[in-house]
Amino acid sequence: MLPFATESGRAAEPITALFTATSAVCVTGLVIEDTGTYWSGFGEAVILGLIQIGGFGIMTLASLLGLLVARRLRMRLQLSAQAETKTMGVGDVRRVVLGVLRISVLVELVVAVLLTWRFADGYGYGWGRATYLGVFHAVSAFNNAGFGLFPDSLMRFTTDPLICLPISAAVIIGGLGFPVLFELRRELRTPRKWSLHTKITVGMTVMLLAAGWVAISAAEWTNPDTMGPLSLGGKLLAGFVAAVMPRTAGFNSLDVGQMNDVTLLIHNVLMFIGGGSAGTAGGIKVTTFALLGFVMLAEIRGEPSVHALGRRLPAGVQRQALTIALLGVAAVASSTLALLALTPLKLDQVLFEVTSAFGTVGLSTGITADVGTAGHVILSVLMFIGRLGPITSVTALALRERTRRYERPEERPIVG
Repeated sequence: MLPFATESGRAAEPITALFTATSAVCVTGLVIEDTGTYWSGFGEAVILGLIQIGGFGIMTLASLLGLLVARRLRMRLQLSAQAETKTMGVGDVRRVVLGVLRISVLVELVVAVLLTWRFADGYGYGWGRATYLGVFHAVSAFNNAGFGLFPDSLMRFTTDPLICLPISAAVIIGGLGFPVLFELRRELRTPRKWSLHTKITVGMTVMLLAAGWVAISAAEWTNPDTMGPLSLGGKLLAGFVAAVMPRTAGFNSLDVGQMNDVTLLIHNVLMFIGGGSAGTAGGIKVTTFALLGFVMLAEIRGEPSVHALGRRLPAGVQRQALTIALLGVAAVASSTLALLALTPLKLDQVLFEVTSAFGTVGLSTGITADVGTAGHVILSVLMFIGRLGPITSVTALALRERTRRYERPEERPIVG
């Protein structure tokens, strides 16, 4: 709210400052005012710092919570750089924190260099401005924040693979989660040694990216306001970027407000699922979604236990996945109902905005500034819940797991 945080020199409205700060530290990307034109260099630096702190802090916290869960439950889990974590001493904490820091700096540095070169060589920016643009967008992309310094996000670079692909790569890497990145660093060439968590995360990420790419491209292929005027290569690139960003980055190379209802629904599904655990992405996480699929498959087959990729899933994990998914549905449904009651906006617009906030995505159909003060408060709370809720909820559920010394008489209600 400091006056020199804005270009005009006037203090930002409290709700604008609160919403922007929440969106940045929760690495979401929803904004009331355009980042590049409303905020001064100081304001942009504050936003960038919040993105880095929010992403790094949440990733580290999630990884340490994984270690804590492993310790309390005496489970063999590959949630850190070790294959087995039954204790969490100072060395474990140090390895997690330093590992997260090294990966963050490495990826952001590589992407920043590529973007800086492209901005300077391809678009005529001076090296100072190009470096600033490259660093800002690299940090925002790796942390899945979606904040950009251009009013149209990446729409001016829709057909430029040298801008879109490095940013997309940073989004995907950050969204995999650090437990997966640690393991891939050691066992990249031996997939058979991967833990179940890594297999599910990598497999679901590839499947959702491919399915989203095909579905969004097919839905928007002839839309004159999005992909219609593009060449074949431009359409394929734009479709790929559109499939990556709901995972949950928030950049857009196509006008989201001009997409058809089918595409918006596809985005809602991808945003709600999100990315990998203990990473920079939001949503209920791909592992949660996959576990529910394995549970459904076992029930359909009439099997007494749930198996996934050659491993049996504990009943507690199944209940946790179901709880996280239903809590997410409840948060999105209640917030959508509240915004519909408070604004004259349409259901598809409100549902998209709410799902984007819960999944900490940052994509919008253009209504963020129109939901009013009460709506901004609701979205701010939803971003906070969406960023921390799934992590803290599943950890609390895991740590509260205990053995019951007796059972009640069994009775089966009618299901379905």
